[in-house]
Amino acid sequence: MNPSVMHRLSKPMLLSAALIWGSSFFMMKNTLDAIPTFYLLAIRFTAGAALLALFCLPKWRSQMHLDYLWRGAVMGGFLFLAYSIQTFGLAGTTPSKNAFLTAVYCVIVPFLNWAVMKQRPDRFNILAAVLCITGVGLVSLTSDFSITWGDWLTLLCAVFYAAHIIAVAKVSPEKDIYLLTVFQFAFAGLFAWICGFASGSAFPVTALASPEVLGSLAYLCVMATTVALLFQNVGQVWSDPASAAVLLSLESVFGVLFSVLFYGDPVTFRLVAGFALIFVAVVCSETKFSFLRPASRKRDHSETVR
Repeated sequence: MNPSVMHRLSKPMLLSAALIWGSSFFMMKNTLDAIPTFYLLAIRFTAGAALLALFCLPKWRSQMHLDYLWRGAVMGGFLFLAYSIQTFGLAGTTPSKNAFLTAVYCVIVPFLNWAVMKQRPDRFNILAAVLCITGVGLVSLTSDFSITWGDWLTLLCAVFYAAHIIAVAKVSPEKDIYLLTVFQFAFAGLFAWICGFASGSAFPVTALASPEVLGSLAYLCVMATTVALLFQNVGQVWSDPASAAVLLSLESVFGVLFSVLFYGDPVTFRLVAGFALIFVAVVCSETKFSFLRPASRKRDHSETVR
């Protein structure tokens, strides 16, 4: 496709991905009432793998190699842990808090990268961590300064999302990201099926007969898993990293908006202040506020870093 057209479409694609993922929080909350967590994830990832495999059909013969299997298993393992812990956490907190606390992974990544790849975080990462911790406190602490178990699980899932990003960076170089994502989804689905059967809970055949449940499930499988991922991957290729990070971080903002409008989440001043701090922390960590600096200063800064 024409590069100029793709540049114009990249930002709407990234914004659409954030919008889709933001809307999925309250839909997940409703679907969890009918489908156990592991089976919900199993259906979602299996469907996502099948749809993406069809999209990648021309690549299978020319680019497929066996080492995609272990790489996909590593990525799928971290993705499964992150999604499953987040989904369990959603049962013990509100969709809006789940959305914003999950976004903490953006702040964790530089510090986890320091531990794994020995790349020290900079002053923007440290500032983001301070802002984020303050925001998490405002969002999660109750009047008696306790945090719900759902909030704790959501924060733990943010650690695994960060670990997933580091794992992708380690195993994906020189590989086709779309094919790799197929195996990532396939293994995440496999792990979810195994845990679902091991948990002893029955497969929710009756729930799947409900048009309302099927509609939510179809949205999660097609839009929130397959379409949003493709929009993110394509949008990031044709957009600058700073703009992409800001647009994708709006996922948490959309998560709160949809949760308030359709799920009835309560909104307080302290909650809004906490959300604002977490959002600023994510933008600080991902962009280092480069979009606020004139182009000449950005070039000077990049030359200094090099």
